[in-house]
Amino acid sequence: MPVALLFLLVAALLTQYPAAAAPQAQAPAAAPPAASALDYEFFKTKVQPIFLAKRDGHTRCVSCHSKGTPMRLQALSPGATTWNEEQSRRNFLAVQARVIPRDLTSSKLLQHPLLSEGGGDFYHSGGKHWNSFLDPEWQTLANWVCGRKASEKLVELTGACSGAAD
Repeated sequence: MPVALLFLLVAALLTQYPAAAAPQAQAPAAAPPAASALDYEFFKTKVQPIFLAKRDGHTRCVSCHSKGTPMRLQALSPGATTWNEEQSRRNFLAVQARVIPRDLTSSKLLQHPLLSEGGGDFYHSGGKHWNSFLDPEWQTLANWVCGRKASEKLVELTGACSGAAD
């Protein structure tokens, strides 16, 4: 009886191995990632400076977001006042994960630091940086989320992406 069980086990393993290996061998190569709907140059030149801005009564975004938060920005190099190219690209990926392109009301980047009475959500442990969606910094972030390019003029957005990057 034990020999029969051993035989069945070996037979089962031998018949499973080719089936499991075949899909891997036939699987197509991974497709390259789709181009982002969000403009990297806009992010680098207009969005990143917001994370470094000093505001009365608030700490700079980078102070908290370079350590211990889900949206993790790169720490500035010693003596640097902004990020280098590699750090900026990593920041872009980190921030992009907090954005739903062309959706201002679902993008955490826009909702967390915006006062609830101004249209934001209830949570941001770093405080509320903007009282309304008319704040110039919020407008800059919103233009990026709506797909504006670095070379395009900003438009005033009032809660939706209409008029932006159409």
